[in-house]
Amino acid sequence: MNRSETIFDKSSPGKIGIGLPKIKTDVSRYIPGKFLRKTSPILPEITESEVVRHYISLSNKNYHIDKGLYPLGSCTMKYNPKINERLAGLDGFSNLHPYQPESTVQGALRLMYELGALLAELSGMDEVTLQPAAGAHGEFTSLLMIRAYHTKNGNPREIVVFPDSAHGTNPASAAMAGYKPLQIKSDGRGMVDLSVLKEAMSDKVAAFMLTNPNTLGLFDTNILKIAEIVHSVGAQFYMDGANLNAIVGRVKPGENGFDIIHFNLHKTFSAPHGGGGPGAGGLGYKEHLSPFAPIPIIAKKNEQYYFDDNRPDSIGKVHTFYGNFANLVRGYVYIRQLGLEGLRAVSENAVINANYIKEKLRNYYEIPYDHPCMHEFVLSGNRQKAFGIRTLDMAKRLMDYGFHPPTVYFPLIVGEAMMIETTETESKEELDRFIEAMIKISEESEKKPDIVKSAPHNTPVGRLDEGKAARELVVKWSPRK
Repeated sequence: MNRSETIFDKSSPGKIGIGLPKIKTDVSRYIPGKFLRKTSPILPEITESEVVRHYISLSNKNYHIDKGLYPLGSCTMKYNPKINERLAGLDGFSNLHPYQPESTVQGALRLMYELGALLAELSGMDEVTLQPAAGAHGEFTSLLMIRAYHTKNGNPREIVVFPDSAHGTNPASAAMAGYKPLQIKSDGRGMVDLSVLKEAMSDKVAAFMLTNPNTLGLFDTNILKIAEIVHSVGAQFYMDGANLNAIVGRVKPGENGFDIIHFNLHKTFSAPHGGGGPGAGGLGYKEHLSPFAPIPIIAKKNEQYYFDDNRPDSIGKVHTFYGNFANLVRGYVYIRQLGLEGLRAVSENAVINANYIKEKLRNYYEIPYDHPCMHEFVLSGNRQKAFGIRTLDMAKRLMDYGFHPPTVYFPLIVGEAMMIETTETESKEELDRFIEAMIKISEESEKKPDIVKSAPHNTPVGRLDEGKAARELVVKWSPRK
């Protein structure tokens, strides 16, 4: 935002937006003097209409899913049907109090019970908990359950294994759960190297964590062999469900040998998560892990729904009350509205869209792992790097064409990586518009590199010194001198 656009620059002495009666009581009678200001705060003097116009103007500058395509897709910005918001906002849901007696919240308990059953059916798992607040929280909870399971069997074990294409939260969650993270290299196809996995397996391994499809957008065709290797030493097979959007309604991870999986309801099942939260990272797990699930579990007896706390081996609570309920409502509405055929169409369209873009861009960018992809794929900017253009430059230039940048420099095993994911809801016309912008940027990188290096040019804020911004962050306004 330009300096001239701050609300203080619109301030003028004497203007007011709202009138308040003068305080006739001595406030020091109620508020200790040490908490009272000695000087008036520096606030803008501005009318109500100017305040509204200022913030409307700021909101129009912000990029959001109702404004255009996000090529980083379901990572945070999958389209959220508006009916989900309407229903999550119903008084019967939004005005609930977490301490209400169970008899007065039967509808909410029923919704969570049925949502758990639907997720269990879609995943091929035996039971579901909806407590975890997001994907990484689901990972951590999974590993606590796995630790409790192994401890109950006499050996908590020491190591958690994951491939080099894993999300960064995988090793972090393993370390937080008290395990030693062990990363193994992928094979030349970008999938799990079976020989390396076998070497890593021992009776010290508690679990193998795998995202499938992985962060390269590839479904591991050796998934059943991987499960066999992991289970041969008594380890648990964990699925990072961040990319479930590619296979929902078509593949049941439980039938692929996974013992436990986290769901990102705020990705796969639509709840908005782009502002940083709240999310919902429920877990599906097989029966042998059920005793260790966090309490309470939603249960049903004699047509009554209740919180089941009677699990002596449980790891305990992992979230205040029972998860982020509004997002559970959104996920439930999404699944019930689409049904199985609709969910299958979601994954099918997501896969078609990703492969369409990949094929259209293959002559302009490197494709390091060139296989049919699932819902996303990874390009490399190494070709443009020869002209002095980095992936970050191209991401900035994309903003000039009206698109939010994709995820860049991830996964780490791809140099100058650009992860492209447009989800299932974008039309062919919108995909073509994005493809055209990517092609133009590739051509500019060779013929007009200075334009790309100095991008963006058409945004409220120009090219920033990101290193300086990180080291010398200024979050407090001070008046001009």
